[in-house]
Parts: sequence; C-alpha cells; structure tokens
Amino acid sequence: MKPTIRVLSTGGTIASTDGDEGAQPKIDGTEILGDAAEAREYASISVEEVARIPSFDMDFETMSSIVDRAHAAAADGVDGVVVTHGTDTMEESAFYAALTSSADVPIVFTGAQRRPDEPSPDGPANLINAVRAAAHDRLRAAGGSYVAFNDQLHAACRVTKAHTSRVEAFESPDSGPVASFDRARVRFHHEPLASEPTCDPIVPTASVRIIPSGVSTPRDPIDDAIDAGVDGLVIEGTGIGNTTSALGDAIADAIDNDVAVVVGTRCHAGATLPVYGSDGGGETLRQHGAGFADDLSVQQARIKLALALSTSENPLDWFPTHGE
Repeated sequence: MKPTIRVLSTGGTIASTDGDEGAQPKIDGTEILGDAAEAREYASISVEEVARIPSFDMDFETMSSIVDRAHAAAADGVDGVVVTHGTDTMEESAFYAALTSSADVPIVFTGAQRRPDEPSPDGPANLINAVRAAAHDRLRAAGGSYVAFNDQLHAACRVTKAHTSRVEAFESPDSGPVASFDRARVRFHHEPLASEPTCDPIVPTASVRIIPSGVSTPRDPIDDAIDAGVDGLVIEGTGIGNTTSALGDAIADAIDNDVAVVVGTRCHAGATLPVYGSDGGGETLRQHGAGFADDLSVQQARIKLALALSTSENPLDWFPTHGE
C-alpha cells in the first residue's frame, strides 16, 4: 500500500501567474499537484489549501495554521505532510514548524523559483521530490521539518535561501543537505535532523526586531526600539557576534530596560561566540546580559526569541551560548 501524504498549499511562486499588476498566487493546490502528476506514483495524496499569499507577506498566524493543519493531518493517519510555500520566507516557516510541531510525521516544505507560466518551471520537480521525501521510510521514522528543493533535502534548522533567483536557491552552509534525489532513489548523506518541539504552534505575543550592525552604525535603531516598547532584539552582528561601540552601549541600555537581546551574525555560516572586549565586543555584550544565537540565522533567532518570550519565564535559556 502506498504511503499517504497531505499537501498543504499556501501560495508563493509555485502558485503564481503573471498579470497587469505583477505576479500573484492564483493557483490552488489541486492545480499545482496536477502539474506534478508523477508524485502520485509515490503516495496517495490529498490536498488542502491553508492560504494563498506571497511568502514575503507570511505571518505568524498563517505559520501557526500550517502546523495546526499538519497536526490534523497526522491525526487523520497520513504518513507525511508536504507544504507548498513561497521561497522568500520558506526557511522561517520550516523553522517555526521545527520548533512547534509535535506531529509524529515529517513536514516537508517546497516551492519554486520559476512560475508555472515561465519557461522550465521548477515547481513540479520540487513537489515530486518533496512527496518522495515525506513518503520515505527514514523520514517517516524520524519526523521533523525539512525543505526539498533543487534535488536536495535540507533540515529546517540548517537551511537558508542563498540566492535570490536561481533554482539552486537553498543551502545548508555548515552541514550540507540531509539527502539528495536522483531518478532511482533518495540518497541520504546523514541522518535526518529532527528535534523535540519547544512549544505549541502559537501566535507569539512578543514583539522582536532585528537590528543590523555595520561600519559606523549608530545607536538610534535600538533607542527607537526601546521607545516603541519592544520585548526583544536580535542583533545582526559582524563576525562571531560583535557590534559598533554605539550599538554596544545601546544594547546595555536595552537590557537595563528589560528588553531581551540575542546576538547573531550577518555571516552566511558559522556560530556566534562571546570573545571580544571593548564596548561592542561579544564578551562585553555577554557581560551586559545578552544571549547568543549560536549557529542560527538572525531570522531564525527572531522566531525563536519571539516564541521564547511568549511562553517562557527565562527566554534566553533557549539560546545555548547564553552565559557561557
């Protein structure tokens, strides 16, 4: 008997066609699947539409709905879930699912860089491979959240969109992909990375901003955030987690105002570490009370901090390098 897969459609390029007002998602999940009919060779598939939006307009409410519908699908007895999604924020929705899904089935996100009405659309092949992954015994045993794209399978906790427009859009910079696809099989390169959820699929109540650091960056963005009453800040630091002296002084003031601060990096790969002194150095920021994103991207750290602030009395405990 074939495995059963539920496809949850949310919009994005894979569902978009061009028009006078620009490309917009106009195609439902059933039509998307119709262009990838080969997927039915690997599984019995049902389709449900969760949303029809561009992923640059994705929000926590829709992300929560995706996970809720994945839970409902698992309760219905499906073996895996595939989510069709825009690429701009696919990694964020996949990471949110990794943090919040308690479903004992894999959730595999996929999409397209080329619309169905463009030459050589990549959506059908990506969707077929996502179904192949979600139906695979090793992923079904492991569960977890993943991204299937351009003949590769990535763990949600490792993947990022690395190119704006090429079909080889996604990478896992430090670990590489979990698996790759060829015509005959899914070739696993290391074990699927599934982690225990840290909370339920809630809509965070906390407000968290990302503040970038670069040459001569002043303290104004942090002062504005404090005045606006934010609950948390993720700093897009330089190198292994450093900022300008002006931002460093402002971070100290933010922490004094009970704003939780997590320091990440603008670097594409590698982990943050509190090493350097001086006003904006990572060790100084740690001594002020900042946490560190470790190997999370700043967009992942923002999601994690928003959930932590909304559910935990000690939100920085969610960040492993805090206090080290």
